[in-house]
Amino acid sequence: MATKFELNDDSVVVVIGSGAGGGTLSNELAQKGVKVVLLEAGGRHEIEDFVNDEWSSFGQISWLDKRTTSGNWRVAKDFAGLPAWIVKAVGGSTVHWAGASLRFQEHEFKVKSTYGDIAGANLLDWPISLAEMEPYYDRAEDKMGVTGTHGIPRLPGNNNFRVLAAGAKKLGYKEFHTGNMAINSQPRDGRGACQQIGFCFQGCKSGAKWSTLYTEIPKGEATGNLEVRPSSQALQIQHDDSGKVTGVLYANKDGKRQVQLARVVAVAGNSIESPRLLLNSATSKYPDGLANSSGQVGKNYMRHMTGSVYAIFDKPVHMYRGTTMAGIIRDESAFKPDRGFVGGYEMETLSLGVPFMAAFLDPGAWGRDFSSAMEGYANMAGMWLVGEDMPQEKNSVTLHATEKDQYGLPVPNVNFDDHANDVAMREHAFTQGSAVYDAVGAVKTFRTPPYPSTHNLGTNRMSEKASDGVVNKHGQAHDIANLFISDGSQFTTGAAENPTLTIVALAIRQAEYIADQMAKNEI
Repeated sequence: MATKFELNDDSVVVVIGSGAGGGTLSNELAQKGVKVVLLEAGGRHEIEDFVNDEWSSFGQISWLDKRTTSGNWRVAKDFAGLPAWIVKAVGGSTVHWAGASLRFQEHEFKVKSTYGDIAGANLLDWPISLAEMEPYYDRAEDKMGVTGTHGIPRLPGNNNFRVLAAGAKKLGYKEFHTGNMAINSQPRDGRGACQQIGFCFQGCKSGAKWSTLYTEIPKGEATGNLEVRPSSQALQIQHDDSGKVTGVLYANKDGKRQVQLARVVAVAGNSIESPRLLLNSATSKYPDGLANSSGQVGKNYMRHMTGSVYAIFDKPVHMYRGTTMAGIIRDESAFKPDRGFVGGYEMETLSLGVPFMAAFLDPGAWGRDFSSAMEGYANMAGMWLVGEDMPQEKNSVTLHATEKDQYGLPVPNVNFDDHANDVAMREHAFTQGSAVYDAVGAVKTFRTPPYPSTHNLGTNRMSEKASDGVVNKHGQAHDIANLFISDGSQFTTGAAENPTLTIVALAIRQAEYIADQMAKNEI
């Protein structure tokens, strides 16, 4: 029988959000004997519920609650109500993610020291180093079954990868392969190997891709220490007169408001909802929102420098067959400021199906150029460009002055302006990405603008000093000892790499710290 905890049980840890951070943290704590209530705003869709259909899947699992955008980024023009392409369901965005699992490089934890002062950028060194993170990266890779690590074979290369690899070789690139992917290349952890179905963004029908939905969460539930409450949207974190957090007000599946008492609260709602919840939890004691003495809650929003390059060839490629993102060129991810920008970027294979390609190739486009591109779909190869964008204080998640959600709370506004460094990096990446395809005979290449962001970072950043950020090196709020941030919003900077592996590694580390602090009665 499923575990149930009482609403008035103030001995539990309440985790808000069930994705890479919250789902992993919940299981890690449950394994240590800690009682956990996991609140997830979305429903619970198991593997059999997934649909290999882009539009219906998008409607089934995406976070489509009202949001607004501002700033000069292209997304604000093309997708004003959808700044982020993330998931509202048990498993969070680990249902939708591609599986790319890369460690940060050493210098990426020390960007202020490495890059120096960059005009307009709010750079800060992380309060942790790669050396401190390495044992947790090891455990995360083992947990997730990351290919190319721990003796796990890499995935086979599809045609999209073969085209990428041939171009990379012609250009003299050295580090290209089918990636470090949290997708089983052979049966592991009770799940089978990748069936090369494609549709990686729609929820993996074979369960080969790691997702907290069917790995961490069921394991946590099996201990008897974890209760998952789907369709339970957190509205406010409450606190006592001393300032310590005491519980979470949430709306259950029937819309009824109730409070779950808590000994500790961990927020893992992604980089838009997490700061929004802290800001919506403002009281007379915390007039600017919880954990916001620094004024940094919601600030320094990052979404990675992104864009795509697609190329049409004179023969079929069928890029949509096989694992979507099992292919990477890493040579440009190094720190080489002589290129005209700091930080680096990755080139990763990407295929969108016909409906999404029509929507994303050049939003709003019409006419012969656009139709000829779509007609060339079978002969098309594609890559996604992802690189380190600069944190800027003005890039922020704030509460909208007038727009309210279904619970009467202000909706989040996402403001983002590209930094000059981001623009220079994107131009370099577009040029190199096109060159990869031109080197192997592309008939035509297309530069595709950024999609709604899937890598949402910053907004509750880690810092050594309380005045510089929101949480310490354990994701613990500088202002409130029993409040934690457990998602990508705690990232001090973004690095070039896809963030999920680092979110999981931090969650494993944070669970150790929380359990230890609870045992010592420090929290």
